[in-house]
Amino acid sequence: MATIKDIAQLAGVSPATVSRVLNYDGTLSVGLETKQKVFEAAEHLNYTKHHKNYSSEKKTIKLIQWYNTEEELEDLYYLSIRLGIEKRAEENKILLIKETWDSISEQTADGTIALGKFDDGQLQELKETQANLLLVDSDGTNLGIDSLVIDFQSGIRKVLDYFSTENARRIVMLAGREYTKKNRTRVIDPRIFSFQQLLAEKETLSGRIIEADFSVEAGYQAVRTLLEEEVPDALFAANDALAIGVLKAIKEKGLNVPDDISVIGFNDISVAKYVSPALSTVKVYTEWMGELAVETLSQMLKMASPVSRKITIETELILRESTKKKKE
Repeated sequence: MATIKDIAQLAGVSPATVSRVLNYDGTLSVGLETKQKVFEAAEHLNYTKHHKNYSSEKKTIKLIQWYNTEEELEDLYYLSIRLGIEKRAEENKILLIKETWDSISEQTADGTIALGKFDDGQLQELKETQANLLLVDSDGTNLGIDSLVIDFQSGIRKVLDYFSTENARRIVMLAGREYTKKNRTRVIDPRIFSFQQLLAEKETLSGRIIEADFSVEAGYQAVRTLLEEEVPDALFAANDALAIGVLKAIKEKGLNVPDDISVIGFNDISVAKYVSPALSTVKVYTEWMGELAVETLSQMLKMASPVSRKITIETELILRESTKKKKE
């Protein structure tokens, strides 16, 4: 694992600054550019490549992102996928044109990767204006659009199975609220349905769902309120940014993680290793997911498909200090 010192050296800042940025220290006064350097350095140093370098003929790919830079730093999930897309495009000598939803140009490309959450109206617009379209983290197969998504249900099952081994009985899920850009349509987190469905299958477990925006501060505020009402045995957060806020709220309440409350996040962003206690989380291989998006789109350009395809990515439960040791 890369150290704080390694990240500081790559980002060109002090180790103290790196530590405070990675722990989302609200009292730290540094610019957005410095934060971006730190987070990107952490992602870069903690990523292990799983593929060899392949060459390809010169192509142009357009990357349309639904997050801007500031939003990316609140949720490193999309930053990490973007870095994977950029790395594989560079390795394959592909020209990458990066745009956001608010600034889509008329510039043509051989294919387009749309990264993020989009409503049906946006998807239809993308389908009509972008050639060889691949969605990453949205499912548009019902509209005939190729898609690359995460197996959320499998990830939630791993979380609940592990909480059961800890003899947890009362589980709270902190779900995330988010909205599409154009029409502010609420995006329903698929983890909510999976949690409800799988919890109902386990007779020894009970639980509830609370919600917050996908940010450290929102997670902190939501769990502060929760702990005034009850102290659950375990808490599952729908992403690691929320989980970091959860850890802060529990500590402020004078409780201990994991002795009083076990905590598991989702995504395994690079920061998860550096918070205290180190965060147990469901790992999504985000940078590899970005690389796979480029490889999939390259394949689409070589061979047309008669129907849309959906590629589903498995997850892995990573156990660190925020959960109890498994009962023997």
